[in-house]
Parts: sequence; structure tokens; C-alpha cells
Amino acid sequence: MRENAIRRYKIIGARRFSNYWWASIICAGSLAFLLTGIASYINSTILIFGSENIQFVPQGLVMSFYGLLGVIFSLYLWLTIFWSVGSGFNEFNNDQKTVRIFRWGFPGKNRRINLYYNFNEIEGIRVEVKQGLNPRRNIYLQIRGKREIPLTRIGQPLTYEEIEKKAADLAKFLNVSLTL
Repeated sequence: MRENAIRRYKIIGARRFSNYWWASIICAGSLAFLLTGIASYINSTILIFGSENIQFVPQGLVMSFYGLLGVIFSLYLWLTIFWSVGSGFNEFNNDQKTVRIFRWGFPGKNRRINLYYNFNEIEGIRVEVKQGLNPRRNIYLQIRGKREIPLTRIGQPLTYEEIEKKAADLAKFLNVSLTL
């Protein structure tokens, strides 16, 4: 086996700092709403800031509803972090002439997403760069039959230099064309 014949790129998935941050903020805010709604129902003060001026119908009921929705949404975020949804790796093996793309999904019979392709099935590497409020800078693996598989992580766009260098290096390693 030759040295540098296998390249493996790790994908973080749901275990990003931003997901931890938003799951915590949504959980805290929704619990405050839910407790305020419950406190208005029992005419008590549960939290430090008072809820004695809030009537249960309609304000307390609405706050309880939004608090419950927030708790459910934050539970969903925490479970995707716990299950590490979207994490995995991209492996390019030049000795066996194969590409392996592995990702973790949601629990169930299809939790493991494991795709294998031979080098002769690969048409090329495509780079997508979009400017604006929500910039996108992605690298796609083009497979025969017009399929494109994203290879870059979501949520943290790479710089132009990083995208250009990674895409060119990968196209050279796979011996395929690079399109923009």
C-alpha cells in the first residue's frame, strides 16, 4: 500500500457549537414560558419575575402552549446532538479505487448511511459558490446518472481559498475534472 493512498475527511454533523447554543437558549426560554403559564394557572409565583399580573386565559394559556412547543423543539435539537445526526466521513481510497461516504442518521433501520462508489463511476467534482445573506460554498461529488453528493459540512462555510484548494486537491487525487 502506498503512503497517502487513502484520504479521510471527518464531518462534524449536529455536534456543532451553534446547535448546543440554540438548544440551550430555546430550552431555557421555553421552560420560563411554560413555568410562567403554569404559575398563572395556580395564581402563584414560580419564577423570580412575577406572574401575578398574568391571567391564565388568554395570556397564561398562550405562554404554556408556546413553552410546550419550545420544550419539544429543544428536545428534538438535543436528541439530534446526542445521536450525532449528519456526522461521519468521506473516504477516498486510491489503492482500491473506491469512494466511501458514511453518515449517521436518525435511529431506525436506516440509521447508517453508507455509500460506496468506484472511481470509474465518478464524473467529476463540482464547486458551488453563492453570495448573499446566506452564502453557500459547497463541494459536490458528481456520479454518473446526474447524482451529486455534497462533501462539505453544513453550517460553517469554508473560505474561497479552502474550497478551491480542497476541490482542486480532490479532483487531482481522483483524476477527474473540476467544474465551477
